[in-house]
Amino acid sequence: MTETQQQEIMELRALQLTPKQIARKLGIKVSSVNAAIQNQVQQTTLDRRVSGELDPVYQCLASENLIQLLPENSIKNLPTKIIPVKNNKDINRGLGLVVIARVARYNQIVLCSYLLDVWCLGVKDAMPPRTVDRTKFKEVAQQLFNLFPGEPQSCPLEVAQGMIFSACEYSESLGFQPHKDFEKARSHIGEWDGTIRIECGLNGKPFYVSGPHDNPTKIMETLKKSKGEGNFDFMIGSSPIENYFW
Repeated sequence: MTETQQQEIMELRALQLTPKQIARKLGIKVSSVNAAIQNQVQQTTLDRRVSGELDPVYQCLASENLIQLLPENSIKNLPTKIIPVKNNKDINRGLGLVVIARVARYNQIVLCSYLLDVWCLGVKDAMPPRTVDRTKFKEVAQQLFNLFPGEPQSCPLEVAQGMIFSACEYSESLGFQPHKDFEKARSHIGEWDGTIRIECGLNGKPFYVSGPHDNPTKIMETLKKSKGEGNFDFMIGSSPIENYFW
């Protein structure tokens, strides 16, 4: 294949033509078009990694109960201040999931997930980068969110970052560190400029709901040390969602 043909393929691809349409237009095999597209995508990916640039975002998703913490229109408006809690009466509303997916290679998606306790413990679990076929992404995402009420909601990267890092900052201020796997999934989130934040805690103070893998005694001691007796609320009893997450 000549350089001219490769350039023509890329130009036609940019116009949203399918490989079959491109092959017909240029009078070449579909397999040749697919190979050229894949080689170009792989080269672009390599160039980005060499430069330290992250792969482009494919989709960001958050569990409905986290989205419901946001006031109406906050996602569209992208506020430059802390996003206040809208409805915090549901005991499970403070625990939710965020998934960030990026386009890695031709027909490949890399995703990470972050289990957030925005009321107290921050990042309770994290899934390091996982590569799936583009056709399988929806199925994999659905499996991750099956444990949470409602349907996962799409949101801008800035909001996903705000949810994750707000939860991190809040929990660290209380003396808690993110889950050990968070470091493996940290770079996938991208750089957070701190502009968009969500309000953490419940009614202005930490609210600890114990999970099946927690050490309640140690957590309570940490809260007493960082906040003082009587300055936080708690509920000892396993969260139904956490029972099945790990």
